[in-house]
Amino acid sequence: MNVVGNVVCVDPRSDPLWCRLVRQVTTSVFHSPQWMQVLADTYGWQPSAHIALDEHGQPQAGIPFFRISDMLGKRIVTLPFSDYCDPLVSDEESWRFLIDRLVSEHQPISVRCLHNDLPLGDKRFSLVKQAKWHRLDLRPDLEKLWKAMHDSTHRAIRKSEREELSVRTAQSEQELRAFFEMHLKVRKYKYGLLAQPYSFLQNIWRRFVEPKHGFLLLAIHKDKIVAGDFFLEWKDTLYYKFNASLPDDLSHRPNDLLIWHGIQEGKKRGLTYLDFGLSDIDQEGLIRYKRKFGTEEKTISFLHYSPNGGPTSAEKEIRQLLGKLTATFTDHLVPDQITEKAGEDLYRLFS
Repeated sequence: MNVVGNVVCVDPRSDPLWCRLVRQVTTSVFHSPQWMQVLADTYGWQPSAHIALDEHGQPQAGIPFFRISDMLGKRIVTLPFSDYCDPLVSDEESWRFLIDRLVSEHQPISVRCLHNDLPLGDKRFSLVKQAKWHRLDLRPDLEKLWKAMHDSTHRAIRKSEREELSVRTAQSEQELRAFFEMHLKVRKYKYGLLAQPYSFLQNIWRRFVEPKHGFLLLAIHKDKIVAGDFFLEWKDTLYYKFNASLPDDLSHRPNDLLIWHGIQEGKKRGLTYLDFGLSDIDQEGLIRYKRKFGTEEKTISFLHYSPNGGPTSAEKEIRQLLGKLTATFTDHLVPDQITEKAGEDLYRLFS
């Protein structure tokens, strides 16, 4: 732990001050020590957090971040591969007090905000992108939650039940691997994108599922896994983090059934919310899908601080090359195992 004035720099995976802070203020799973450990386990990056202390040495505010250095240069990200990660500050003075220490390093800084608008008022940061976010309040009883869903969702769930789809919780990493292979294919064949390394899902399994803070629901049709939803649990919220399905079995409508079972499981666990996560603005179908469940909708803001006025020509060239490599490795003629290996090698550069 390094102390500068009344700010400490800690490892948020293990430091008791960070654990105390995230328990006493509103936070997401992306602030959790477990999530940052997943990123460290997968990519080898070391997380840090700046924490402001009061006169009694108690944590009052904080910002988690990763310092990343690769062929794209040095940068600070809060946090990579996370839907959002609001700075834990309640006033402009606290925001300035903490962010100025990162700004003074003269490196690009990326921040994703959902619930906290304070960074949006900092003129040093530019708004570079926006995304949609959805959340369902789980406090009403199941009958009210059912009635709040769109009729098309009711029809889809009834159809999947008529066609004798069943839902169960994954029990092994063999089933996790089956889910990953579906996920890889969705990313590749539907979106033309690489998938995160399989080790990313393995680390989530070990840090969340094994300690009973998450679960993978699988939809089964005639003894075959046809779809899956990966959920994480943090404080009072269930997070819908990943979905994958087999395109040839979508006519059975497994995805609506999986969400409905996720809702029921969240209520069994006494949770307050189901966080449906991030949807890109241009993913209109995904946004409509999440709205069908009676969710609230907000905007995630992607903010960027560029001390040198923007990306260098070399960085632009590398990012263009990454786009071309992605297109090459997701070509339908490329074997899936090669596409998977490309994700292992390249995905870290999308941070």
